[in-house]
Amino acid sequence: MKNNRLRRSSLPEFLEELQNYNQIIGIAEIARRYFAMNAFDGVLTTIGVLAGNYLAGVRDLSIPIRTGIATSIAMGISGLWGAYLTETAERRRELSELEKISLIDQSETSIGKASRFAVIVVSMVDGFAPALAAMIVMVPLFLRNLIGNPIISYALAGGVALVSLFALGLFLGKVSEENLIGYGFKTLLAGLVAIAINFLLGAE
Repeated sequence: MKNNRLRRSSLPEFLEELQNYNQIIGIAEIARRYFAMNAFDGVLTTIGVLAGNYLAGVRDLSIPIRTGIATSIAMGISGLWGAYLTETAERRRELSELEKISLIDQSETSIGKASRFAVIVVSMVDGFAPALAAMIVMVPLFLRNLIGNPIISYALAGGVALVSLFALGLFLGKVSEENLIGYGFKTLLAGLVAIAINFLLGAE
């Protein structure tokens, strides 16, 4: 009973602490930016993988699936590691400058704890966003036995990619509090350009 009471009392405290960290560092805003940017990269990279395999005449979908998974893992590790190292360096520099001004060790203050938490959150978002986006685009390939025709699977995956890009644009439009549809078409255009360039190169 005592442990249950501790758990119930600690959860609101933990959530309040997270809210404080967010107010100090602006973690939600940073994570939102990293998510949109890296999910965008994940979708476009997967478009390149799909277009390359399709234009090369690959109809055994296990090949683009393996390539796509390997690529998404590489993007995830790159994002996770890169963001962790970059954010750690930036946060340490900021804390060091603050310590010089305040003459106080900031490592165990709310600012220091918020900085460390921000590094973890941003790294996770940076790592998982492109990998998750890539896996979503490849869903029609995973359903290849159900769909039956590899060309249709490629087409459906391309459609999922374009819809994902448009959705990301809507998300960015909502964040910026500007024209949602306008942002949607801007991100959609990037996907169409990527597909067009791949097909133009593949036609040579």
